[in-house]
Amino acid sequence: MVKQISLDTWQIQQLVDLLEKGSKIVEKTNRPIVLFRQTLEEEEEAYEEIVCTLTKGFVIEQMVTSGGVLVPNFHQQTVFTIEEYPQELLRKSKDRFLEMIDFLEEQFK
Repeated sequence: MVKQISLDTWQIQQLVDLLEKGSKIVEKTNRPIVLFRQTLEEEEEAYEEIVCTLTKGFVIEQMVTSGGVLVPNFHQQTVFTIEEYPQELLRKSKDRFLEMIDFLEEQFK
């Protein structure tokens, strides 16, 4: 009997594979890949944003405040393994999840 796989499970595995591929590129180039930036709040020249980067084996989400006279400040930093990040992202935002798959597929063409 053939096992049926859910669409979410397939998409999670697809993103894991893309993140692993990106992680290998990061290892070779020694430069993290910025997966996305999301501005949360903006006032005059200062802003607060989430910056998500892919490093060797990990995805890091950081909440950063900077701009204007403000010295860049990291309010929060969350580190995920490549295997656990896709489920976390899918839980937070299906749209962002799909955007990240599209972004990574475009990067690795």
